[in-house]
Amino acid sequence: MAPQQYALDLSIEVEKNVGGIEMGVLANGIAYLTQKGLSELCGVARSAIFAISQEWEDEIDNPILKKNRIGALKQKLFSKGYKEPKLYLEITKNGSIHYAYPDIVCMAILEYYVFSVKKEDAIDNYQKLAAFGFQKYIYESVGYVPVDKWKYYHERVSLLNDAPPPGYFIVFNETTGLIVDLINANLTVNHKTIPDISVGRAWGDYWRQAGLSAKYGERITFSHNYPPSFPQSASNPQPANAYPDAALAEFRHWFKGVYLMTKFPKYILSKANILPGGKGEALQIAGIYEQKLIK
Repeated sequence: MAPQQYALDLSIEVEKNVGGIEMGVLANGIAYLTQKGLSELCGVARSAIFAISQEWEDEIDNPILKKNRIGALKQKLFSKGYKEPKLYLEITKNGSIHYAYPDIVCMAILEYYVFSVKKEDAIDNYQKLAAFGFQKYIYESVGYVPVDKWKYYHERVSLLNDAPPPGYFIVFNETTGLIVDLINANLTVNHKTIPDISVGRAWGDYWRQAGLSAKYGERITFSHNYPPSFPQSASNPQPANAYPDAALAEFRHWFKGVYLMTKFPKYILSKANILPGGKGEALQIAGIYEQKLIK
């Protein structure tokens, strides 16, 4: 049985009907078509896309690659790293579930109707998309302009009033290398994804359980502010912990030997839904860190 794919806590950035084709962009930048939009793109009834979606779910765990349309789709999508239990992402919108077929799936299904079925409408649309690029076509059609992936990070770094008091360090400053690596790996680090919170909570638990205040002195609370672009800024200033510099060596040892080895993989997998490459990309990021630590 294929693993269940739950509705994602991922918002729709923009969605429009362009020339009869429903399309949009998710908050993580993934361009998508609705089920109706994909059927229009391929020139087939919506029921045909529904049927393909059902067949995919029935065959996803079958190790035998059948010589049919699902076999062809599996071969193409597996080669691109897409092995999700469903062909679409379930997105919650206005309290109800909506199906968003990501760009990689749309192109695979469109190519099936172009090269195997030779559907005339599909051929016409494929020629347009092949020349322009699926993602770029969707972006321009719905008027979506990608946000600089470094924007949120730079805004947080620029808040000089968040500097810790003399003699103390803060988790954010000690995890900037991790945050930079995640941004380079295409994880959208914004108000919904704040890696230093994950590290800070785990370190705080360790600090209490190990009784480190008796060894290094008490941690203190200082005022932390989120940039105006973060919804969290509405309740600024935020209380945050600062730890004695004497504990810095122990923090770094814990961060590398405990957090990155045992807690980071779970964290990055929890963010798989906002990575363009999904779970496969999350596992790859976790693997890269594992190799770094082994070395």
